[in-house]
Formats: sequence, C-alpha cells, structure tokens
Amino acid sequence: MTKYVIKKAGKYWPSKAMKDIAWVNDSKIYKQADKDPVKFWGELAKQGLIWEEPWEKTYQEKLPYFYWFKGGKINFCVNALDRHLAHGNKPALIWVPEPIKEKPIILTYAELFQQVNKFANALKQKGVKKSDAVSIYLPLVPEALVAMLACSRIGAIHSVVFSAFAPDALKSRIQDCEAKVLVTADGYYRRGKPVNLLKKAKKALRGTKIKKVIVVPRLHKNKNYFGKFENFNMFIYGKKSYCAPEIMNSEDPLFILYTSGTTGKPKGIVHDTGGYATQAYYTAKYNFNLKKDDIMWCTADIGWVTGHTYAFYGPLLNGATTLIYEGTPDFPNPDRWWKIIDKYKVSVFYTAPTAIRMFMKLGDKYVNKHKMNSLKILATVGEPIDNDAWNWYFKKIGKSRCPIIDTWWQTETGGTLINVLPGIGPFIPTIAGKSFPGTKHTILNKSGKKVKKGFLVQESPFAPGMLHGVYKDHKKYVETYWKSFKTKYDTSDGAIMKNGLFRITGRTDDVMKVAGHRLATAELENAINTNKLVNESAVVPIPDKIRGQVPIAFVILKKGQGSEKLEKLLKEHVDKHLGPTARPAKIYFVNALPKTRSGKIMRRILKSLLANEEPAGLTTLLNPKCVDEIKKIIQPDLKKPENAKKSKTKK
Repeated sequence: MTKYVIKKAGKYWPSKAMKDIAWVNDSKIYKQADKDPVKFWGELAKQGLIWEEPWEKTYQEKLPYFYWFKGGKINFCVNALDRHLAHGNKPALIWVPEPIKEKPIILTYAELFQQVNKFANALKQKGVKKSDAVSIYLPLVPEALVAMLACSRIGAIHSVVFSAFAPDALKSRIQDCEAKVLVTADGYYRRGKPVNLLKKAKKALRGTKIKKVIVVPRLHKNKNYFGKFENFNMFIYGKKSYCAPEIMNSEDPLFILYTSGTTGKPKGIVHDTGGYATQAYYTAKYNFNLKKDDIMWCTADIGWVTGHTYAFYGPLLNGATTLIYEGTPDFPNPDRWWKIIDKYKVSVFYTAPTAIRMFMKLGDKYVNKHKMNSLKILATVGEPIDNDAWNWYFKKIGKSRCPIIDTWWQTETGGTLINVLPGIGPFIPTIAGKSFPGTKHTILNKSGKKVKKGFLVQESPFAPGMLHGVYKDHKKYVETYWKSFKTKYDTSDGAIMKNGLFRITGRTDDVMKVAGHRLATAELENAINTNKLVNESAVVPIPDKIRGQVPIAFVILKKGQGSEKLEKLLKEHVDKHLGPTARPAKIYFVNALPKTRSGKIMRRILKSLLANEEPAGLTTLLNPKCVDEIKKIIQPDLKKPENAKKSKTKK
C-alpha cells in the first residue's frame, strides 16, 4: 500500500508519493498569493472556470460588502456539469441507500445532466424564474443534487433545509426567503425504519405562499399526488432534456443557507455565484487533492454548508465522483461506513470528529477487518478535533499512511479557509494549519491588537466564497460580523497561534456545535419558551465525548414544579420545533436565572456551575443568591467535589 505520510521530528509530513500527486507541493504558493491576493484569485478564476463574459473589476470593497469578479457573466451549472460532458459516461454521483437490500444508484455526468435539465424546464413551466427562491427539504437522495443544480441553471436561488428539522423551522425559512416552490420527499430511512417527511412538510406549509410542492417518491415509488402536490417523476416526465442556462452576474445570489442566530431567528446567509464557484472549485481541488478519477465521500448532510460545497459542488466542479449515503453510520452494523469505503474505492473521506468519537467508542474490531487501501486523504470538519480522535482516525482508518486535513470554515465562508495542504504539511493533531492561499486570518484581543490567543478574524481582501450579507437583514449582518472589529470579519471563533499555525479553540459567542451542527442558544431558548408552561429559559453547552457539545437547559416555569414527566414533555417540544439535534441532554427546573442589573442572563456562570467550578464575578448580578440554589439542584449530577476546579469568588 502506498504511504502518503512520513514522520519526522514528531510531526507528519507528506511523503514523496503524496508530493508526486499533489496539485500543490511547494510552500512558495503562500508568498506568491500574499503579494497580490486579488491577482492570485483572478488568475485562478480564469484558469478554473468557464466564464461567458470576463469581469470588469476583479475585486471591489465597500465595507461591510465586497464583490468578486464584478461584471463577469457565468452559469454555475455549466461549470458543474456541461463542461464535463466530454466524459459523460463517467460517474458523477454514487448514492448508497440505507436498506442493504436496495440497489445503489450511480448517475453518470450525462445522466445527471439530463435530469437536471428536465427539472429546470419543469420549474420554468411552473413560473420559476431568475432570483425566485426554491426551498429544498430533502434527505440525502440524488434528487437533492438534481434540484439544486436545476435552480442554478435557471438562476433561481435554492434554500436547502435540513430534513431532520421540525415543521416550524422549515416554515420560518420558507417564509423568510419567500419561496415559490418546495421540493421535498415522502420520507426516508433511519435505522431501518421509514420516516414520514411529507407529514412534516405539509404541516410547515400552513400559512406560506408555496404554490407548488414536488414530492420525491422515496418510500412509495408510484404514488400520485393532487392539487399543488406532484410526484417528482411525473413533474419531469416528458420535459426536454436541454434547458438553456441563464447567464448570471458573478455577484448574483446562488443560494441562501440558514444558520442559527443569537436572537432566536435563523440568519439567511447569502452566497453569490462566481466567487463561491471559484472558492469551492479550488478548495476542493487543493485541500483534498481531487483528480477526475477520485471518489470523494463527504458524510455531511446537504442541509449544512459542508454538504453543499464538498458533498456536491466541489467534487462536480472538479469533474470527480461524489458519494453520498442515506442512512446512519452504524446501521445495520457498526462497520457500514468502512464497507462502503472498500466497496466503492473511496479515495477522499471527509467527516466530523463526532462520528470518529462514536466509532472509537464502538471498538477497533469493526475497522480492523477492512483494508480501506483506496484512501489517499482523510479530513475532518465541524469542530476542533481532539488528540485521541485524531490519532485513532489516523491509525485505524488511514492505517497510518494518509494525511489528515483538519479544516476550519463556516456557513458564512462558503468553503474551507484554514487547514494544511496535503502536499505541504505538516499534519499535527489538534492543529488546523494556515490560511488558504490568497486569504489572511489573524488573532486579536478585544481591543483589536494582535495576540497569540484570542479572537479569530479575517482580513481584507476577503475570500471569494464569503457571504454576501444576511438575507433581508443588513442590521443583523453588520452587528454579527462587523461590529467588533469594523474592517475585519469577526468569525466568533477563538484561536491560538502555534509556530505559525492556527489551532481553533471553538465558539466565542452564544453558539454551540452539537454533533458538528451549529445551533444558537437563543434559537433553542426561543423554542423552549414557546411552551405554554415555560416562563423563561437559558441554554448552555457542555462538552460531550461523542457529540462534541450537548445543550443543557435551565427552565423557569410559570407555575408548579418540574418533574421527569415535564422534562420529557419539553424535550419532545424541542423535537417538534427544531428537531432532535437540538434536544437538551438535561433540563433543570429553577426558580431564577443569574442576571445582570440590565437583565442579561449570565450563561458564563451557568457553564461554570456545570463544570463544577466556583463562578467568579457574582457582584455584577442582580440576584446572586440564585447561584447557590442552582448549585444545589445540579449537584447530584456533578462529579465529586474533589475533582472540581476552584477559582476565587469575588464578594
């Protein structure tokens, strides 16, 4: 088996075999890009994409907004599909269903092209036009990619909503982007059981302006629908297999993807066409060393930006093959993923530390019997990876021969922006790496001075794939990303600089990462507070060995006392409003929450109590006595006092 890494002085570096196949194997690229980032990206865009018309200005900045390739004309779908039709018989998508008796689907570039064009023509016949929004509420099925690319072909803006989200979450997103059409499915499989997705979709539609609902018949192949509902297969039946692409301005919106906001209302992150396409193409190419004969498996759901950029768009822009899997990682057996890697000869595997920790807990016997010798690149996403998980991933999945690309990025950045390039290295546990060539990040303190440990920010010129604002909310865009450091983009993540490399420490705002999924405490609190029994709530995350973080809720009831039955009821209430991903691991019923005199809930103090630490700064509280009361309530669930970390309490 080819060994792609070597160990020197306690660090892992690319071997000669990796350097020989790497797109980038010389660190000079960083200096070249730093000299003139705008020129660097301009040359990449010309080389990597098909433009219908050249741009007039490579980069224009009028903070808090900025634009790439202004005046350039392009169609995203043409770059993902049309230009690869010379090799039309090559697989574009491999879809693996959860039921093991069901046949996988392999779509070639030619077959995918045909379906996308038919769906695009069908959308146009229903009145969908350039700049209209289409909501997509689908599990990981081939039709999701068809729908997304069809939207990009006709210039419609797609808005994908995670299929595990509850009806209320879907409804709020449909209403915010004013979608004309919803694409959903009758269901999907989870752990061998069918899940009724259409039931949730129908509930979400009440009070929306959706005119047409296209239903993918995942569970019931030949079922007919009536009224504004229509079977996906009937929707595209008889449609022409070619749809002329809508020529878009580079800065025209490609998609809106909602992410948790600190006010309880999700933020619609807007990504443009040309800049996003350029960054998606090159980050997929350079970070994962994608070649046309590679098969990339990104395990993320399409409801998240990782699914957009690296489960779908990045591989297709590069003419490679992407693999997606419908089901749960350990069904029907804990080695399901490893079987898939071996069977389909996956060469690039991209997953979350949450999944890695889950498999670690299951034991080594399930991975030891699989060779997985097709793998060349391993990568992680979603949250910082700890040392134990990194080493297990490296040794057990990569068999100590594949580099691990630890990527940092966000919904807002559109693509990976801090990591190590596989042909350059080094690959160090818990260390993400350098800014992607042509981008610059630094660490600041609250005063805006450069430090070794503090707030991670991005400097101008901002990466091409960055957000183009928050949909219909300029104020939220400014307050969230530009208020703290004015001319620098505030990532709301913390970082440490070690020997010129970034180590990401996690969120600095009120947003948590649960199993790699970004959730705002405010959105979860908002869901809990809609229950008629609840007066007020506060949510904070705590570390979890499997999921990274889990939410813990503190709830004040309008009347009465808490109980196990009521805790269960409120958890189900969260499932209904946001989905099981957001479900609190524990709910504590309290009489009061620690607040400042201005009414701000001091979540920092709640975090300290859950960590069995003595909280500092109680003199700033309006009601300091509630801290002792909360401490007594949670004490039975805490570790022994002798294990607690203690800090001096200000009195």
